[in-house]
Amino acid sequence: MKLASLNQGRDGQLIIVSKDLRLAVHAHDIAPTLQFALDNWDIVESDLQHLSRDLNNGDAQHSFSFNPDHCASPLPRAYQWADGSAYVNHVELVRKARGAEMPESFWTDPLMYQGMSDRFIGPTQDIEAADENWGIDFEGEIAIVTDDVPMGLRTEEAHHHIRLLMLVNDVSLRNLIPNELAKGFGFFQSKPASSFSPVAVTPDELGDAWYDFKVHHRLRVHLNDTLFGQPHAATDMTFNFANLLQHVAKTRPLGAGTIIGSGTVSNRDRRNGSCCLAEQRMLEMLEYGSTQTPFLRFGDRVRIEMLDDEGQSIFGAIDQQVVKYQHKYLAEDLNHHAVHHQEPNPK
Repeated sequence: MKLASLNQGRDGQLIIVSKDLRLAVHAHDIAPTLQFALDNWDIVESDLQHLSRDLNNGDAQHSFSFNPDHCASPLPRAYQWADGSAYVNHVELVRKARGAEMPESFWTDPLMYQGMSDRFIGPTQDIEAADENWGIDFEGEIAIVTDDVPMGLRTEEAHHHIRLLMLVNDVSLRNLIPNELAKGFGFFQSKPASSFSPVAVTPDELGDAWYDFKVHHRLRVHLNDTLFGQPHAATDMTFNFANLLQHVAKTRPLGAGTIIGSGTVSNRDRRNGSCCLAEQRMLEMLEYGSTQTPFLRFGDRVRIEMLDDEGQSIFGAIDQQVVKYQHKYLAEDLNHHAVHHQEPNPK
């Protein structure tokens, strides 16, 4: 089953999307929003699956063409967004480039931070940043969405609670990260709103590509229409999604709609390219002694997508342009100042 949210209201309007991403049908008679569906999954899942089968069989009434441009993120906002770093070779590389040893515990104890979740960027919505000098970067990831999860969950129980999977662009402001981490209190300003694929899918949609709590497909990232990387998402994934879910729920229960990210997908085989600019820059630093690839500039476009074995897009594409943020309140202040300080009318 494939689910999406039309960009209507703060929490969107739930729709079912066909397997080929061509058609959709409203699901509001069953669940008005995806959050409502996750809150009541045991009650509504059967009806949603039935509607999905009707849509794919051509029997759904009032179906319409699916357009990702009309979508918000599947969950336009969430009660919790926790992002990990399951590809430890990526962490090792970044630390090596700056001459820092990686603690051995990183191989056995996942890294995790809690990100901004009160608003996500839509899958084709612009990425706004006020300053290119912040070091704007994309990070191609995969995420799971849970139902209610009890505290102290065991890894072997995780499959009962993973309801959906999505792709992620975890936008990062690399040049703000060092000073934040130096404070010893984690990310904040350096991790603005993330974005997710237009469609979230139930694990069964992945077929044989979903096993060992990993997605066995390549994650493809294009920068300005040029393939930047296509690492295999299961290869070199040190912690699978069951491990990450168990880690997050160790000391707290999780509410339905919790999103848990994998961190940047990364392979040791560098021929597969990278899913973020920082990794490519670190490879350049190690090889040449300096970086050659710039961070994102205004006007750059990023596309993140995953294809199945037949070349069909599974989640739809995150396809976004980086634009300069217009300081709305600053502009209003300037306009207000101009109105109240203009020359008096001689008439």
